[in-house]
Amino acid sequence: MTVYQPAIDVDGIVALDMHTHVSTSVSADPSVVDERRSQMAKFFKAEDVGAGTLPDLAQYYRSRNMAAVSFTVDKNPDVAPELTDDEILAIAARENDTIVPFGSVHPARGEAGARRAEELIAGGIRGFKFHPNGQEFFPNDRIAYDLYEVLNAHRIPALFHTGQSGAGAGVRGGGGIRLKYSNPLHLDDVAVDFPDMPIILAHPSFPWQDEALAVAVHKPQVYIELSGWSPKYFPPNLVQYANTLLRDKVLFGSDFPLITPDRWLRDLDEVGIREEVHPALLKGNAIRLLKL
Repeated sequence: MTVYQPAIDVDGIVALDMHTHVSTSVSADPSVVDERRSQMAKFFKAEDVGAGTLPDLAQYYRSRNMAAVSFTVDKNPDVAPELTDDEILAIAARENDTIVPFGSVHPARGEAGARRAEELIAGGIRGFKFHPNGQEFFPNDRIAYDLYEVLNAHRIPALFHTGQSGAGAGVRGGGGIRLKYSNPLHLDDVAVDFPDMPIILAHPSFPWQDEALAVAVHKPQVYIELSGWSPKYFPPNLVQYANTLLRDKVLFGSDFPLITPDRWLRDLDEVGIREEVHPALLKGNAIRLLKL
């Protein structure tokens, strides 16, 4: 396995995007259209940013003098993913001036998943992405605890989708996506049981924003990452806490390619997050969290 070592100029970059998606393997047929991705692009009114491979993403962020955390999602424990964590690690090792690789292991993989997490951490993976809606589990379900034990032992961050999901939005039956799994209050149990595992609550957690704020204020290792929404739509209570009690624990994220960093940063000027908070929000908090 390729070993990733970051080589990011943390003083030179203008921002570190904590939430970008790789959707396509470099070996995939580029003519294949992903219906779900098209649906989500329509929901987000996403800009056309081209192919979704990791080299494409690295080039896009490098041209903007930014770094980016990137990942795929292990959605089905019974099927090997087309886009693997090994591919992400190998490409990130070549694009290590720009890319920070996160892994994804479905909690239902159990002990095998925990062993896989150990392998990925040895290879340089800097965190893990979980999508409770897409993976159909409550974050505090004991099925995930073998996996969390590994992350806790290595003090590796775990990034959880929270709140409403763009996946399945507007599709008959919501595309089978159940929102109940993504209430951030479930992560309060996880924060208690695994106090050395940094937890990142991805997205403004509509309709559970107060729950997310309460957990992040109460638990020292819980952060809030602000991807998936234009800042001009942030609820007032989120802006208030970003300016005050959580100013050291809020993280910039776009949700690229569904929302571009250009759009997110442009809209930041339309929200009341104070200018003196911007350096920590855009990169300082993430650099400290990821030990870069």
